[in-house]
Amino acid sequence: MGAQLDLFVGAGGNIAARDAQDLMAWPFFSLAKSKRVRPIDFRMGDVSILVEATAEHGMATIWDADVLIWVASQIVEARDAGRATSRLIAATPHEILAFTQRGTGKASYERLKAGLDRLQSTTIATSIRQREARRRHRFSWINEWRERIDGSGRALGIEMIIPDWFYEGVIDQALVLTIDPAYFVLTGGLERWLYRLVRKHGGKQKGGWSFDFPHLHLKSGALSPMKRFAFELRGIVRRQALPGYALAIEHVHGRERLNFVASPVDPFDAAMRRVGNRPVDKA
Repeated sequence: MGAQLDLFVGAGGNIAARDAQDLMAWPFFSLAKSKRVRPIDFRMGDVSILVEATAEHGMATIWDADVLIWVASQIVEARDAGRATSRLIAATPHEILAFTQRGTGKASYERLKAGLDRLQSTTIATSIRQREARRRHRFSWINEWRERIDGSGRALGIEMIIPDWFYEGVIDQALVLTIDPAYFVLTGGLERWLYRLVRKHGGKQKGGWSFDFPHLHLKSGALSPMKRFAFELRGIVRRQALPGYALAIEHVHGRERLNFVASPVDPFDAAMRRVGNRPVDKA
């Protein structure tokens, strides 16, 4: 495995969480915890995305994408420190589970392995970052992965190879954004998808950003009908569920629009969040 690639070992868990902008902006993952086999076939302007799953494993989910966030975070941290990186990455399940704020017991490890299988078996064909819109790059989120053991059969962790398309997007600094570690606590697939979209587009603009509901429904790739999607979206706004952003709904020409703007951030709180720690309550 990876005979022509140098093995890259990450820098541990106390680093900033970073996400790939292409994955934040477009529909690449199932938003449901139940198995999805129906493809995502998305087209908008020059962008085309086809995501296909196997009947055995189902489509990679937005929770499985936490592995890719861990990978992106490790690669950017190493690059910024002047260390060599590679598409062949060594990890321990504990590192990934702790970083993504999952339990670290046996059940969590089994769920992680199932997620790795979905990431490996899900195939994507996309025009994104291709010089000609009609050309499409086809890949899986993980080319291959394996469990590593020592001579006595004791587990040493895992190795995985990520595709060129993902690696090139991460290594280009302009295509990665830091995310709030509180993202990993979000339990709903739609909440997680919406946070990533809002973080990608909301940025730090004073006026924020907005999308109408039908546009959001299209970009989500969700199987739920528009009426159900809108109901769930209103619930997210009512709960103000996205860390770091204030959400509001306005009606324009008879259509609902979601407005989002970055919330003011306490500098101490921001510093603590960058390293994945929760600040203590200040008097």
